[in-house]
Amino acid sequence: MTSCAVLGGFHLRFFRGCGMLEKRGGRRMPRKNARNTKGRIISAAWKLFYEQGYEETTVEDIVFESETSKGSFYHYFDGKDALLGTLANVFDEKYEQLIGEMDPSLDAVEKLVYLNHELFAMIDGGVSMDLLARLLSTQLLARGEKHLLDRNRTYFKLLRRIAGEGQRTGQLRTDRTANDIVKAYALWERALLYDWCLCGGEYSLVAYTDSMTPMFLESYRGNGVKEK
Repeated sequence: MTSCAVLGGFHLRFFRGCGMLEKRGGRRMPRKNARNTKGRIISAAWKLFYEQGYEETTVEDIVFESETSKGSFYHYFDGKDALLGTLANVFDEKYEQLIGEMDPSLDAVEKLVYLNHELFAMIDGGVSMDLLARLLSTQLLARGEKHLLDRNRTYFKLLRRIAGEGQRTGQLRTDRTANDIVKAYALWERALLYDWCLCGGEYSLVAYTDSMTPMFLESYRGNGVKEK
């Protein structure tokens, strides 16, 4: 699956792969594999957020770009701000891409380091810090669904699988549950993102995580003894 990356080097490939529209003979035609209406709205919104900024993008722009209707838009979203929560969907699209690209010979710690590097490189490379900060702040204030903590996300399913396999093969310690390891890893990543936004992006997110995350994960490395 093509990554839904909202960033310079990836964004054209992303939006083509996410069911966006092609031009043929001067007209915009729906792709045969176009996503459902909600997916098209999300893809169009993040394309516009990247190209012209969040504040400058209107609901009308999103409706036009996605070739949907205002009725369809408000069926799925209360307003433009509600789309901020869908950045978690964008991240999960990236994780689904990485599942197919990740070297299966890596051990559990190496897989987690790899996933962290690839996602943070995507963010550092072009996801607007303003949009990321908005997402994090709305998740803090949200009274209802907190998208980043949704345990049904591809992110958490993938982490649980890696942690479980890592414990069975002795690559990860077993005096903590797989869920404990997943929670610690997710908390670590959120802490890095919050700090990066809080510091105004004064340092390279990917360079910092590449130097710190391996050390953090080494504390969860197992003794190499497989479970019986």
